[in-house]
Amino acid sequence: MSGFSCPIPFSLSDYPHVLMAHGSGGAIMQRLIEELFLKTFNDGQDVNEAHDSAVLDVPKERIAMSSDSFVIQPLIFPGGDIGSLSVHGTVNDLAMSGARPCYLSSSFILEEGLPMEVLVQIVHSMKKAADAAGVKIVTGDTKVVERGHGDGIYINTTGIGLVKEGVNISPKYVREGDLVLINGDLGRHGMAIMSVRESLSFESPIKSDSTSLVSPVMEMIEENLDISCMRDATRGGLAAVLNEIAVGSGLEIHIDEAKIPINEAVSGACEILGFDPLHVANEGRFAIFIAEKDAGRALEILSSYKEDGAMPSQIGKVVNGKSGMVVLNTAIGTKRILDMPGGELLPRIC
Repeated sequence: MSGFSCPIPFSLSDYPHVLMAHGSGGAIMQRLIEELFLKTFNDGQDVNEAHDSAVLDVPKERIAMSSDSFVIQPLIFPGGDIGSLSVHGTVNDLAMSGARPCYLSSSFILEEGLPMEVLVQIVHSMKKAADAAGVKIVTGDTKVVERGHGDGIYINTTGIGLVKEGVNISPKYVREGDLVLINGDLGRHGMAIMSVRESLSFESPIKSDSTSLVSPVMEMIEENLDISCMRDATRGGLAAVLNEIAVGSGLEIHIDEAKIPINEAVSGACEILGFDPLHVANEGRFAIFIAEKDAGRALEILSSYKEDGAMPSQIGKVVNGKSGMVVLNTAIGTKRILDMPGGELLPRIC
């Protein structure tokens, strides 16, 4: 036994890369949890005690719950990373139901060999995004897979939010006469990812629109605006969202192409790569179906949260036409059916 040394670290810096032992359930894994995850996510509450679940005191209110997994490549991209994206994706899904996000779980599948500095950057990015969204990360899990089997890191987040009494937001509540609003330009997230993958450079670099939508949504909710439905335009883009809502409501939606804002660099990237901007994923854009009387105030609220010069816009209206149909009034004065995206969509963009 002479010369034997115990591999238990006293600091993360002792191990510059993730090891299989970081997911083994032993002392090395415990040190990772204590020195990185708990130290970063703990806000001084008891929810992070060493137990199999977090016990939370939730008022007697309606609860919304959402879960999502994130497998994006590259892990770090212009405008964000997999850490902030994993928070934004889940809190935004809760907000689309009118829920104020309260708590998140975070589960990590790490690949052996992942640089520890990359993991630390991603975890701290998650914390920053959670703080900005007003949500606490209270429980989680860590697993490690062998080198070559995990693509760096996968993250699953599950969120719980509270829904205010009287708030009912769903495609089934969409009505004839509702106006359709969006909170900014489309296609930036998907094209930010693809421009990195394809090594494309533009005069104006494309940055992802990944952000939390909680603040503008909650402000509209608090002002009791007459909102029928909201949906964030992630995979499948705006076209998928509109088709889903048209089918769910049994109504027809008319959209004006000229009113849909699209960044010039995004438009150029889509043309080069052969994509329709209305089919490209977003991570900070959502469609709102709202009564005409409240549309003006909603646009004012959305305008106060604009980022990178992105302006909200009224882009269409719900009519009592053919059930489940979305009609696009094109910029050249013709009409065409805006179909649900078909075939294989952009892979690994969220």
